Amino acid sequence: MMQGTRSAGAARLLNFITEPKQVTYLHSSAYGAQRVSNTITLSQASHFYSSLLRQCTQIKSVTNVKAIQTHMITSGFPILNFGSKLVDGYLKCGSILDARKLFDEMPERHIVTWNSMIASYIGNKRSKDAIGIFRRMVLEGVFPDEYTFSSVFKAFSELDIERDGRRAHSLCVVLGVNASNAFVSSALVDMYAKFGKMRDARLVLDGAMEKDVVLFTALIVGYSQQGEDAEALEVFRCMINEGVNANEYTFASVLIACGNLGDLGDGKLIHGLIVKMGFESAVASQTSVLTMYSKCGLIDESMKVFKQLAHPNQVTWTSLIAGLVQNGREEMALTKFRKMIRNSVNLNSYTLSSVLRACSSLAMLEEGRQIHAIVKKFGLDRDKYAGAALIDLYGKCGSTQPARLVFDSLMEVDVVSMNSMIYSYAQNSVGPEALDLFHMMKDMSLQPNDVTFVSVLLACNNAGLVEEGCQIFASMKNDYNIELSKDHYACMVDLLGRSGRLEEAEMLMKQVTNPDVVLWRTLLSACRIHGKVDMVERIKNRVLELAPEDGGTHVLLSNLYASKGNWNQVIEIKSTMKEMKVKKNPAMSWVDVDKEVHTFMAGDWSHPCSREIFEKLDELTEKVKILGYVPDTRFVLQDLDGDNKEKSLYCHSEKLALAFALWKTSNKTTPIRIMKNLRVCGDCHTWIKFVSKVVQREISARDAKRFHHFKDGFCSCRDYW
Repeated sequence: MMQGTRSAGAARLLNFITEPKQVTYLHSSAYGAQRVSNTITLSQASHFYSSLLRQCTQIKSVTNVKAIQTHMITSGFPILNFGSKLVDGYLKCGSILDARKLFDEMPERHIVTWNSMIASYIGNKRSKDAIGIFRRMVLEGVFPDEYTFSSVFKAFSELDIERDGRRAHSLCVVLGVNASNAFVSSALVDMYAKFGKMRDARLVLDGAMEKDVVLFTALIVGYSQQGEDAEALEVFRCMINEGVNANEYTFASVLIACGNLGDLGDGKLIHGLIVKMGFESAVASQTSVLTMYSKCGLIDESMKVFKQLAHPNQVTWTSLIAGLVQNGREEMALTKFRKMIRNSVNLNSYTLSSVLRACSSLAMLEEGRQIHAIVKKFGLDRDKYAGAALIDLYGKCGSTQPARLVFDSLMEVDVVSMNSMIYSYAQNSVGPEALDLFHMMKDMSLQPNDVTFVSVLLACNNAGLVEEGCQIFASMKNDYNIELSKDHYACMVDLLGRSGRLEEAEMLMKQVTNPDVVLWRTLLSACRIHGKVDMVERIKNRVLELAPEDGGTHVLLSNLYASKGNWNQVIEIKSTMKEMKVKKNPAMSWVDVDKEVHTFMAGDWSHPCSREIFEKLDELTEKVKILGYVPDTRFVLQDLDGDNKEKSLYCHSEKLALAFALWKTSNKTTPIRIMKNLRVCGDCHTWIKFVSKVVQREISARDAKRFHHFKDGFCSCRDYW
């Protein structure tokens, strides 16, 4: 009813102003209160037109504003004296072009009109035009006020023009605007924070005579966005000590800082303060509480906070899903994602990238493809965040071709998406393509970061590109000024060690300040591959000194001695492990057949189809032996006699999984994907190569380190892993 009345009123208004009446305007001061037919004073006319303009802006009608302007011109009303209100009318109706045209024609402009134009340009993402108006304003001798500066500082920060932003700050000081105004100080703090100049931002706050919650929050947000979370907490404490009450945005920002620091103690105190001050129902505060708990590893607490929200929004749902993924609860994340869709909550690139990472962690290729379809439906297939997650998904599922198609379709390629693609190639032993992308970064003016070098060194490692890896490692400090981390050293030690250059790898270890157990264990693993027992004896004590109760080291030593037949030492290590209550993770393999996951352990007869699986296994083994397969008993880690050693090899979990998949599926065009929680053993690797030739099927095996793609008797790793 109300809408109909408004529409009818708008129609009557339009009819009136499009039929101009000849009116004589009289100045009240010159003619007194004289009233004749068709004659009104300028003051009355101004009041009349102001009333019409208010109605036009209420219904957002640019057409009606133009009609009023035409009526003024036809009637002889001095339009330019009324220009400020017309400009304001155009801006409120969303026509910045008409506003600017009239603005330029005005002989004089009030400061409010200048400010309106600047604010509208910034609101329409046209910061360059806003700065142009500001400069013109100063040249024409109009002094900016606090509203001018608070708007234009935002424009300088959005365009990252630090020098001009500082000049505007200087003018602000000269005019005495910012000395006691928290409104201007907040805009200044925000500008310097976005420039990354937190020292200047802090000086502005310290120099402000008026300090309110907006000013403190601007500095807290700035510190948090720049990764200086401890400083953000310190400013929050200062704010509380000065008696300034926080608002929901303050709490949201400072909780993010607590989460980034893993500071559960302060996080809980701030959560309590939120409840005390009555912000418990505020979605922004609760979302940050949820995120803080998940970043501190308390995902169950995050779930409790989420359940308390009556109407969680897009950001809250996304924060919960991301937290579940970060805490290894990927299946629950997928469940929540489905519920989010059922509740008709809009998805964004962050939601989809989080749930795609859940799929990649679980190697759920089919589910990932379905979410890829949703990404396309929402028009986010070229978004860099969703794109990087899609590349990661396909890479971790062994499908580099679709990963590259996503990469090539991105509107904007940044370091993150480039790193994702290089890492995908690295996982799948596609070394040359990874190197091509790395060299392409220079042509694209993209600066490689430490993650880039970890990925490209891993690619060299998995593809056996030793010399290329050595050259890239040497260039890190010389050409790119990258600080070498233990991850970089670990890649190089592994690269040199696996290629048999163990002495060089050991020499490289000496360059590392306080090498950790992971680095020493990497070298120890290389010694096992090449059977260097003498070197093992030399370095194992260093490993055990650093981590005497590290289960992985003891398992590695036990396997090494078992491969050499040193059973006394195996017994000794296993006794030590028993005393320390160290448990060895059992080898497990699983395969997805007809959308159902089947899991196998070595020698496992628990599967309902065990008889058929072992029959298929015997059949395959007979066929591969004809082609030249010889069981490699070095990979038997139990003290058994000859026949039992061979039987032990045939019962490895990856062989059982493959035999089951081949028994259940006859379509040769369907690739078989096997997953294993540990490294594929050398004998199984050889066996699967022969099987791929016998059955003429593509077989992928993803172990704890990488993918192996088998086809026609060959593996993508070229037997280097």
